[in-house]
Amino acid sequence: MKANMSSLAAHTLFKPQRQVLASEGYELSTYVWPQPTEVTKADVLLVHGLGEHAGRYNHLAYVLQQEGYRVHAYDHYGHGLSDGARGNVLHKNQLVEDLKRVAESVKKDLPLVMVGHSMGGLVVQRLLSQYPELASAAVLSSPALAVHTKLVDKLMLAVIPKWFPHLCVDNQLNTAWLARDAQVVREYKHDHLVHRKISALLGSWIVEQGHEALAQAAQWHTPSLLLYAGQDMLVDPKGSQQFAMAANNHVLQAHCFNVMYHEIFNDPEKGAVFQKMTDWLNAKFS
Repeated sequence: MKANMSSLAAHTLFKPQRQVLASEGYELSTYVWPQPTEVTKADVLLVHGLGEHAGRYNHLAYVLQQEGYRVHAYDHYGHGLSDGARGNVLHKNQLVEDLKRVAESVKKDLPLVMVGHSMGGLVVQRLLSQYPELASAAVLSSPALAVHTKLVDKLMLAVIPKWFPHLCVDNQLNTAWLARDAQVVREYKHDHLVHRKISALLGSWIVEQGHEALAQAAQWHTPSLLLYAGQDMLVDPKGSQQFAMAANNHVLQAHCFNVMYHEIFNDPEKGAVFQKMTDWLNAKFS
């Protein structure tokens, strides 16, 4: 796949690389932000959301770098600079299996923290529910544990994946609800590596696995910080609320930013989100 690098011109701290990480032979684009300090507390693996790419997390990586963390990321299959039809997956568990491979390639002699946003938060949750030993901790940002679906959407997700699993349609995300920062919305809309596609197979996976995550919340064992937006119109914040209520409060700490929109790392008060996250991480890894 030919990559359009022009939209990455503003991102100078990371170095995209191409790696074959699957038996099918497709390539995922991986990233690393070099650690600038002498002491590295842990490795952090960023897992992005639907339709976007890891380059949008440059500012978050910088915050983590300054706190002593080495930061890694990758673009999901069908996203960013990685291979695959935009918004599609080859099979239902592909995103989870890809994260497992990336995590195993990143995890060395330091603790590994997974930070997943939106769909990426769901992918992190589903992986660690099966393989909790892969990470020492997790941060879930506005995870897609529940989504806003109309009756017609539910009917389509029940029927279309069986007959046309790789049919891709517009994801219907209203970009005005990304963040309350108009500049963030403009940059998202003009980012050539952002797309609006989602396949029937991927859509049904998100809905089904969100239900599974909530049903199994009481068995969640990974030390985690759950951060979510109270005014989220892109995923349903009730999913995060239900997960927090069901999970062991000795394992999961949750905080709702009541006035924020979906992308809490990009909302105007994002400094408070960064502070909450780094305080929690430093308490565990300092």
